[in-house]
Amino acid sequence: MTPKKQNILPAAGRLGVLIPGMGAVTSTLIAGAEMLKKGIGRPYGSVSQMQRIRLGKRYENRNPLIKDFVPLYPVENLVFGGWDIFPDNMHETARKAGVLYPEQLDAVKDELSAISPMPAVFDQYYVKNLRARQAKKAKTKMDLAELLIRDIENFNKANKLSRNVMIWIGSTEIYLELTKTHSSLANFEKGLKTNSRDISPAMIYAYAALRLGIPFANGAPNLCVDMPALWELADKTGAPISGKDFKTGQTLMKTIISPGLKARMLGLAGWYSTNILGNRDGEVLNNPDSFRTKEKSKMSVLDTILEPELYPELYGDYCHKVRIDYYPPRGDAKEGWDNIDIFGWMGLPMQIKINFLCRDSILAAPVALDLILFSDLAKRAGLKGLQEWLSFFYKSPMCRPDLKPEHDLFIQHMKFKNTLRILAGEEVIDHSGLDYYEPKKGLASPAPAPKPYRPRRP
Repeated sequence: MTPKKQNILPAAGRLGVLIPGMGAVTSTLIAGAEMLKKGIGRPYGSVSQMQRIRLGKRYENRNPLIKDFVPLYPVENLVFGGWDIFPDNMHETARKAGVLYPEQLDAVKDELSAISPMPAVFDQYYVKNLRARQAKKAKTKMDLAELLIRDIENFNKANKLSRNVMIWIGSTEIYLELTKTHSSLANFEKGLKTNSRDISPAMIYAYAALRLGIPFANGAPNLCVDMPALWELADKTGAPISGKDFKTGQTLMKTIISPGLKARMLGLAGWYSTNILGNRDGEVLNNPDSFRTKEKSKMSVLDTILEPELYPELYGDYCHKVRIDYYPPRGDAKEGWDNIDIFGWMGLPMQIKINFLCRDSILAAPVALDLILFSDLAKRAGLKGLQEWLSFFYKSPMCRPDLKPEHDLFIQHMKFKNTLRILAGEEVIDHSGLDYYEPKKGLASPAPAPKPYRPRRP
């Protein structure tokens, strides 16, 4: 059955992108967007810009680009702004990050130099290894939220914007558990007024955005928006939310490889992962409390995909280790190395080695762009609250409390595309294929099976 097409508001007006954390990833994202405006470079890695979606039956050959299929906001018209603890403009930040080539940055120098971050909401208690050069000061955390709301309103007025999306690309905060403060909106707002330690800067940004009905995407493993209090607020103001932690390097590989092992019923004895990186993210994660937040995000993938409770013989007792080492000479060029011990027929051992020499910001920038555009689409489609269909883009996807998250990249991808089909009133696709073997009116019947070969008698 073909679903009823959803009423999606047109991508009219001007869309402002608000980003807490304007470092390497953000400067790479903005530089790329400005290059696209000038027809320089290609948006490789961006699902929204380069991927096609199959519609209907295979023989219909309808495979439009996603950006032509659903009314996404054009990248060329995005207006960027945000906050950071360092005052450097986006050209200075991009040059220091060393991700894009100098000649690429020179082509958009004027545009990048015009974007400087506003002073951030920051508390070193939550990010131990950074020192702020500019930060907001206020008596209470509620006051800080009100300052952010004022920033947003001034930014919108100055740029003649009609709506926003906010995406957290800030540093990984220390690990926090859910408490009573996070259990309801009333308790959370009380915590803001009493400066509760349970409320981190990322949560203050999320609260400010959701108060205004702005879609919020969380690109880090922080607790941030993953709590009943802010789900309640998102539902109240009609804001879509998603998270958490961009799925980029090593975890991307895990969500590709582990579904394949499970599909072929190959056992897992152990998976050892180590990373070296030297950018600001590596410096932050060099603190044990911040690393614990990231570790929890990275460790959660395998169990959910492999389901050891269902397959104890294959996955009930594997060893899983994750390490991240700060190594300044490497800069943004992260290296993820995996040793995977597997076993097959009759329990005989085998190994898989992966050495992924990736670029953190090159992988994260297109993910951030896609989440910005799809979050805005969700808002215009009237979708509010948790957007689990965007799990495809996250390491540690949020889901309803009574469910376990879906980590399998290929299941996530199917869910993502089927959601787009439903929004546009197209038939969902399950790839069962049984209907292809039934004669269709107006189509040729399947060719008869060839006769068996019989050699001629001499």
